[in-house]
Amino acid sequence: MAALSSATRHHRRLLLLVLLLASYPGRAQQPALLTQPGTFAVGCNYWASHAGTHMWRDWRPAVIDQDFRQLAENGIKVIRVFPLWPDFQPIQKVYGGGGSVKYVGFADEQPLPTAGVGASGVSEEQLRHFEELAALAQKHHIKLIVGLITGWMSGQLYVPPALAGRDLLTDPEALVWQQKFVRTFVHRLKSQPAILAWDFGNECNVMGKVESHQQAYLWSALLAGAVKSEDTTRPLLSGMHSLSAEENAPWRIEDQAATTDVLTTHPYSLWTPYASQDGINTMRTILHAAAETRLYGDLGGKPALVEETGVMGPMTGGEKEKAAFARTALFSNWAHDCMGTLWWCAYDQLSFAYPPYNYSSVENELGLIGEDRRPKPVLGELKTFSRFIDQLPFKALPPRKTEAVCILTAGQDTWGVGYTSFVLAKQAGFDFRFQKAGQPLADAPLYLLPSLKGVEPFHKAYWFALLDKVKAGATLYISLDDAYLPTFNGPLGVEVGTNSQRRSRVRFASKLGTDSLVFEAAAERKLLIDSKQATVLAKEGDGNPVFLKTTYGKGRIYLLTFPLEQNLAALPGAFDAGQPAYASIYREIARPQLAARVLTQPHPLVGTTEHEVSPNEKVVVLINYSPSDIATTAHLLEGWKIASSLHGPKPASTSLTLKANDALVLTLRRK
Repeated sequence: MAALSSATRHHRRLLLLVLLLASYPGRAQQPALLTQPGTFAVGCNYWASHAGTHMWRDWRPAVIDQDFRQLAENGIKVIRVFPLWPDFQPIQKVYGGGGSVKYVGFADEQPLPTAGVGASGVSEEQLRHFEELAALAQKHHIKLIVGLITGWMSGQLYVPPALAGRDLLTDPEALVWQQKFVRTFVHRLKSQPAILAWDFGNECNVMGKVESHQQAYLWSALLAGAVKSEDTTRPLLSGMHSLSAEENAPWRIEDQAATTDVLTTHPYSLWTPYASQDGINTMRTILHAAAETRLYGDLGGKPALVEETGVMGPMTGGEKEKAAFARTALFSNWAHDCMGTLWWCAYDQLSFAYPPYNYSSVENELGLIGEDRRPKPVLGELKTFSRFIDQLPFKALPPRKTEAVCILTAGQDTWGVGYTSFVLAKQAGFDFRFQKAGQPLADAPLYLLPSLKGVEPFHKAYWFALLDKVKAGATLYISLDDAYLPTFNGPLGVEVGTNSQRRSRVRFASKLGTDSLVFEAAAERKLLIDSKQATVLAKEGDGNPVFLKTTYGKGRIYLLTFPLEQNLAALPGAFDAGQPAYASIYREIARPQLAARVLTQPHPLVGTTEHEVSPNEKVVVLINYSPSDIATTAHLLEGWKIASSLHGPKPASTSLTLKANDALVLTLRRK
């Protein structure tokens, strides 16, 4: 046969390349769940319906097959699963005289083998069980997040017998066995296509106490290295519960961000300060997940996922109310780029007579599905939302517009202040990013320093950098909780005469825009202020200014002399209908930013996010965070129109009606 010409060979190679690319339609455009901004995973946490935490010792793949089929049929795309630590690494010690350790072995009391998975104390049988589970997940098109060190679950500590009594997060022997388990498990399972991501484990920061954030960092770095040494193709999730933005906290957001690819929140109102004061179907409670997840993601500079959420049993909320909470939270978490929402958990666990279910009263009835296999209303909401995500004309929601930076500072209750500021901004109609004082100061037209407290809230250089932003045209809002700043009087355009302990509450009275705002507030100190160049926006009863604004360079500074955010953090019902319009203070400071939004509306219980698809097209998500229908009016920026609706009926005019605990997702285009 004659040799092919060079041109012919080139043509065939080109044709082969085209065919190969055609065989993977859109592959390069497929978004990566959990890591690509704007994607959203709908799922749940899973223990087998027949056994809960005993599923590995009572292995029934037929039940798991049935469970996965039911979950997949109801829109569940991602589940988080847990190889229970003592089942998968069932090591125990054989002791000699005086309690000396002879060796480590399995239940047969023989020494561990010197090769294979057994050398790491890992059960070959359980690895095969997990491979079977992964194959079943693949069969039903379910993706898995794998919690590697499952030593804490639903109120019980689960530890291999050989490590009983050890400090699991700091003891060298415990660390060695955890590292061996993680490397062995990941090496064996990494070929399973159903596995989407690895996770340190279930709330491993509850497995023991650490004396410092350095110890927590070392534990995290050790296990992160173990995972990445075996698999660099999948993201590593934190899996932790209740991290902190505060500098000396043991488990810090910044440390988990440094050692993982995706941060995680577990926003249950029952377990989180300030989050359980109001009903589960009301604004503050529903916004808990978005506020905490954005706090983690913004401060850590990593994607952040709502990895667990739910309602802690029938005494926390009824089925109708739980469904309303879930529906609203799904839209809220999606709009705020929380990467997904995984409900806790798949199935009820009421009939199990063993721990933790025999004593942990809030853990028994948290399932999407009852023990009779009947889906509950919440599962219907997840199914509906999963279908909504599938039918969107885009695979990833564009980032929401943020006009401001909310700066958290040393000495304050960062969670209480940050959470409340988030809700106030939402009621006022704008969005912000979180930062910590000391991080490189992001550019923004508006900066918030809420509820400043203490003599060292930040370094002097940071304060001067912030003032430089104002000189250049930014707006700065400050509220005070017994705080002390350098060069205060000059930039603020005031003079503080005296600073004394208050004898009574502040009475705030002002008309801000169309809102008449009158309320009383707590404050530790009273600043007797001569307003000088500042404009007084509100006075207390004796005429002393409590809310002022002044021009500084090309920008403005607003000063509130009491800690609005810290006060409201602990005030039940502060954001409910009929309460003072506290958010009008935030609306006042953000007037120029609100005027630039393509759609605004005045109702404080309707939150709005704006997402740019292109310069000529926006998606606007309006969410009713209340259990009542709301009628409101949309104000459109000149030159824009409502083009269509992606969820809810398209409005015939600018009059909007939002159903209770529901959303309206609109596309807007330039005329």
